[in-house]
Amino acid sequence: MNVNQFPDRIIEIDQEQYLYFGGTAYLGLPTNKEFQELVIKNIRNWGTTYGSSRSANIKLKAYENGETFLAQHIKAESAVTVSSGMLAGKLVIDELKKQTDSFFHFPNMHPAIQIKDSLPVFFNGNINPRLLDSQSEKITILTDGVSGFQTKAIDLSVLATIPDHKEITLLIDESHSFGILGENGRGIYSEINLPIKRKIMISSLGKAFGLSGGVIASDAAFINQIKNLDIFISAAGMNPAFVQTLADASALYKTQHQKLLENLNYIDRKLIKSQHIKFNKTYPLIYLENENLIETLKANKIIIANFKYQENANNLNRIVVTANHLPEDLDKLINILNEKV
Repeated sequence: MNVNQFPDRIIEIDQEQYLYFGGTAYLGLPTNKEFQELVIKNIRNWGTTYGSSRSANIKLKAYENGETFLAQHIKAESAVTVSSGMLAGKLVIDELKKQTDSFFHFPNMHPAIQIKDSLPVFFNGNINPRLLDSQSEKITILTDGVSGFQTKAIDLSVLATIPDHKEITLLIDESHSFGILGENGRGIYSEINLPIKRKIMISSLGKAFGLSGGVIASDAAFINQIKNLDIFISAAGMNPAFVQTLADASALYKTQHQKLLENLNYIDRKLIKSQHIKFNKTYPLIYLENENLIETLKANKIIIANFKYQENANNLNRIVVTANHLPEDLDKLINILNEKV
């Protein structure tokens, strides 16, 4: 379906209006007037793009402002922005290859942090025996903050069972948890308290945070390693107007996060729980296992996310709730879902 404007809570298709419960604009920021004014103000100050290297002799204060906000918000020692979440993942993987003997991954992981020859954390329903053997080595664990088709943060408690002679680095992709989970949407990075050497968070900023770009957060030593990579040095940075907007919109992020939580609590109070509908009141995705519901929703002028995300994967059938949905939008959705229980 082609549309002629950004699909917020209403989407127009063939001159007909539908309620839209798709996309990834969880905090509803791309169409938020106050947020747009901040972006416009910063474009006027910082221009539409800045094609120079971040290592050039001229340093833009916008990067320091936005990255300081991100580090404080995530509760990390340091953070750096790049032009996309995908690039953030690839840069971190490139650096970790130099420091890692063996990679392991949790299921249903985003391609941004996938690596060839990585081994599964779980094998036949139990922890992979390779993680428990007597070999001393440096290992990196790869995971999403919220795995695909799930509505809760990943359970990392299994890492506490790995013996001490395995030096653990954890890389977590929070593209679908940053801005959503945790206090004020800070994500789950700061809540991870495990016997590991290092934790690293990457995330797209083009989802909840409403701006094209990506972030890497970790200890200062690791972030400095990233800044010294040839690809980081030779690539243009994230749009400086967008990075400055991150800092300027700090209060707005909190406000929109609270609106999102209120919408999720509203759904939780009214939705009849069913094994065919996967929903958690802390997370803005509702997964549908009944394909027939998609056509029922469309017949009632509701469009949801329905597509194949990766080759050979099942269709992604999910309802996306944002901070911008109104109670009457939610009521219409809930009534249809409740009728099909």
